Amino acid sequence: MNGPCPIPDRLALEIEDARAVCVGDLHIGLESELRSKGVHVPSQTHRMERELIHLSPGHERIILLGDLKNKVPGSSRQEYAEIPRFIRVLQRHYESVDVVRGNHDTSIEEFLPEGVDVHPATGFVMGDVGFIHGHTWPSPEVMSRRYLLMAHNHPTVALEDSLGNISKEPCWVRFPVRKDACKRYVEVPEEVIMLPAFNRSLGGSPVNIKGGRLLGPMFSEDLLEIEKGRVYLTDGIYLGTIGDLMVRSSTRIRTLPHRSRTNH
Repeated sequence: MNGPCPIPDRLALEIEDARAVCVGDLHIGLESELRSKGVHVPSQTHRMERELIHLSPGHERIILLGDLKNKVPGSSRQEYAEIPRFIRVLQRHYESVDVVRGNHDTSIEEFLPEGVDVHPATGFVMGDVGFIHGHTWPSPEVMSRRYLLMAHNHPTVALEDSLGNISKEPCWVRFPVRKDACKRYVEVPEEVIMLPAFNRSLGGSPVNIKGGRLLGPMFSEDLLEIEKGRVYLTDGIYLGTIGDLMVRSSTRIRTLPHRSRTNH
């Protein structure tokens, strides 16, 4: 099986031999939470739906890598209204739909129509690829695969200009794994690939801010070589390693609106 490959400008990843598309952190219902805080933005569910429909030709399987819903604990009316319809639309365009349970996905089965495969937070495998959300340790079977895909952190990269202003953009990060660092597993993957959040309304955690930290047990016990993590913009441009891109901690961070690029 060929390795997982990000799809330029789509915040989605393709596993070509399996004819599968993988995305993470949809957080359907986010707008309801923002509205309760006085921020009124339109729902992004239809946009995400259209984008995944656009990716469906040539693909048979869609994998949702956790945090399909947003509110925790509990659920919002927006989630009850939008999630079932969203999944039924995906089922019309993909032969199979997989959901990996994320930390926001309490009682996710209540929202899903029949025919959806729900996997535990410890993940599942497909060929030489393992899939987790990222908030719990993977199963030994998942860790034994060549590649491990995870979401959870909503990674962005902080970019500092000559005036010291810092902006951030969504990114992919590919981490090498220390083979002998973790005594928890007999086998570990060659590489961990961290996906950006598919919902563009979400904030992101800069991976290259000094003093920052990445969430989840995979970033404990020195299992991943974090500073050697390779950072890519969503159009596929390689920026360098986290260690090379490290910037000082700053409160002057702004998020740039997503823009499409033509350089792939």
